[in-house]
Amino acid sequence: MASRKEEKERLRRQRLDAERRSSADARKRLMVGYVVAGVLALAVVGGAIFAIVSGGSDGGGGGGGEDSSDNVNTVFGFLPEDLPVDEREGTPPPEVVNGDLTGAAREAGCDLQLDLKDEGNSHFDDENKVVEYDTNPPTSGDHYGNFSEAGSGALADGAFLETPNWNRLVHSLEHGRVEIQYSPDLPEEEQLALKGVFDEARPGVDLFPNSEMPYEVAVIAWTQLMGCDSFAGGPTLDAIRAFRAEYLGQGPEPVGF
Repeated sequence: MASRKEEKERLRRQRLDAERRSSADARKRLMVGYVVAGVLALAVVGGAIFAIVSGGSDGGGGGGGEDSSDNVNTVFGFLPEDLPVDEREGTPPPEVVNGDLTGAAREAGCDLQLDLKDEGNSHFDDENKVVEYDTNPPTSGDHYGNFSEAGSGALADGAFLETPNWNRLVHSLEHGRVEIQYSPDLPEEEQLALKGVFDEARPGVDLFPNSEMPYEVAVIAWTQLMGCDSFAGGPTLDAIRAFRAEYLGQGPEPVGF
């Protein structure tokens, strides 16, 4: 008879297999979207531009998890239909001056909270369940999961104009994503600077406003957090890029970006 530990590992592997199959299917649909877009573009006379977004092609009613838009990479993950995508053009970031995470965070006046307590990663089926996390923003914990959705319910990569569902966001962290968050009161010029950092390396990254956190800018990964009381321009961008380089793909169930 299998031990409890062995059974838990068996279920974990079963879930990972299902998620990888979902990822492969979504990737195929994304490539089809690009091919179709290319064919239509060749047929256009006079320079008209068409954007093709393949929402809902998995047969589910909630966005389907694949999107061929340049502004959101949804190769692995779920994109809710009611979540507005941030299609603003980001400001290209300057060259990195300080690529060392500790040094860059210090220069930017940001607080590094690394190797925080792992609050667990069990799945539940109520998307709107309220979970009390130990950190703000959350960096780990139990979260929503659904095998019938792309990415088993984890939020897809992308830049968004509203705060996504936290249960999906924490699931995304489990898959190794990095999340860049900012206060909605941040001036647009500074929001676009953050969008530029997102644009330079989109796979595996989410960007969105968060009015509930105690920081002006924060970047998080599974059990890792960097909070900045204010936006300091280039030093803040350096710190975010160093954090992303250090922790992207480091969740307990990484999917590969």
